[in-house]
Amino acid sequence: MNASRRRFLATTRSLLPITAWLSLGMPAIAAGGRERSPDLVIVGGGTGGVAAALAACLAGLRVILTEETDWIGGQLTAQAVPPDEHPWIEQFGCTRRYRQFRNQVRRFYQDHYPLTAEARANPLLNPGNGSVSRLCHEPRVALAVLLASLAPHVSGKRLEVLTHTSPIRADVDGDRVRSVTVRNRHSQEETVLTAPYFIDATELGDLLPLTGTEFVIGAESRRDTGEPHAPDEAQPLNQQAFTWCFAVDHRPGEDHTITRPAEYEFWRDYVPDMKPAWPGRLLSWDMTHPITLERRSVSFDPTGPGAGGLNLFIYRRLADPANFQTGTYSSGISLINWPQNDYWLGPLVGVPQEEADRHLARGRQLSLSLLYWMQTAAPRPDGGTGWPGLRLREDIVGTEDGLAKSVYVREARRIKAEFTVREQHVSTEFRMKETGLGRDEVTAARFDDSVGVGAYRIDLHPSTAGNNYIDLSSLPFQIPMGALIPQRIENLIPAAKNIGVTHITNGCFRLHPVEWNIGEAAGLLAAAAIRAKEPPRHLRNSAARRSDFIAQLQRQGVETDWPRLTPL
Repeated sequence: MNASRRRFLATTRSLLPITAWLSLGMPAIAAGGRERSPDLVIVGGGTGGVAAALAACLAGLRVILTEETDWIGGQLTAQAVPPDEHPWIEQFGCTRRYRQFRNQVRRFYQDHYPLTAEARANPLLNPGNGSVSRLCHEPRVALAVLLASLAPHVSGKRLEVLTHTSPIRADVDGDRVRSVTVRNRHSQEETVLTAPYFIDATELGDLLPLTGTEFVIGAESRRDTGEPHAPDEAQPLNQQAFTWCFAVDHRPGEDHTITRPAEYEFWRDYVPDMKPAWPGRLLSWDMTHPITLERRSVSFDPTGPGAGGLNLFIYRRLADPANFQTGTYSSGISLINWPQNDYWLGPLVGVPQEEADRHLARGRQLSLSLLYWMQTAAPRPDGGTGWPGLRLREDIVGTEDGLAKSVYVREARRIKAEFTVREQHVSTEFRMKETGLGRDEVTAARFDDSVGVGAYRIDLHPSTAGNNYIDLSSLPFQIPMGALIPQRIENLIPAAKNIGVTHITNGCFRLHPVEWNIGEAAGLLAAAAIRAKEPPRHLRNSAARRSDFIAQLQRQGVETDWPRLTPL
């Protein structure tokens, strides 16, 4: 990297967070060492946490939201993952506020970017034209939209956001959480947060062990869940792969090759030990097909559409120069979140922190090794090797090393819930056998306490126990309120991947619009419980109160049921 580019990146990184927080009237680093007593504490500023905060503030609550990094938004921003969504997302199947977020992302590009006339007139603009999503966009744009959404609540003193802040302990009295103590990662100052209700929107369900909330990790046994694809015995350390995402563009004729990563030789030669078998080396254009589990060959070509089939550069492309006036982008920008940088050599929960940190570090090495391999050794369609013009875009993800601010995790601790969604509730194959209905008639199990909807295949990436993909057809499903209520703790509500699902069904509940819906329902559930002076389980177990709450959700634009659709 030349000196002028280093100076530009340093200036950009130093100014953008400061101007963003100043625009909201909040400190970049929150003051610590005091006790705060809002109506609701939301720990975790990811996709679910932000949705919960918006819903709770609009319901009149005073909220404190904490976030480990300086970017709220989780999957959409700090993890840099374009939204994985179902095929009907432009018409239905999400909350009104999630749809507003999507519309505002498009509007941000229309207001601030030099689009072509055709792109500007397209109401369904896909800035990156990535094939994975109808809305592939840069994470900074999602961040700007989310900050703008929160700004009125910050100005109205309904919301305070504490960045660089993590939970370290909790005070619990019987079945109620009294307070959570958080620590600022820069100042090391601690703040005690006391509130009637707490929401755990962390990426790994960090509040569950701190509060003594009962939870499960990894894969449950078939004996416990009855799920056809569960293992015979419970495997708590069998968890889905995680990924350190990064962004690249391509500068033909230039050399942006990074320093050879310390573990490059290991990852260059690594052949996954999987059941069913992986087709060869991980760093290859051959991989396992998620559904058929057979060898699948893909292409990578940043200069064109590729030689047929899937071109990985286009798959999660964040910016397509064709959408912008000539000269705006010299190249497309692609987000790298592929099987080749999925890390599955060890879990993140259920092991000592030192071991989890070691896996996180090795996961970073894997992603950097993938980039180095692409720059130096990857086969090209023209018969050559390596793309030295691939340039790591640190500015896109807002970090110095070019990897996303947060690791993209697919599986967390999960509460032992009042109701747990199992494979039998959503699997197309199981529901057809159970009901005797055909694919055009069968539906997922219906819940009279539905607080939202979601749709995605049961998509489990390779796991730490050496399981290859589990990718199953599923039916558009409802999100039961019972999955948001712990079996014992009265005033803690999950709002991310930590709800009452299993290792199997987490595979279809973990995506962006579902997490947003879960968070929004959690924020409104906390508000309803505070108004009623009754814990959430009482609202669920009373038919009249449950009906009133669901009606309130629907008035807020939360869809709670699906029209008849084809299975995914």
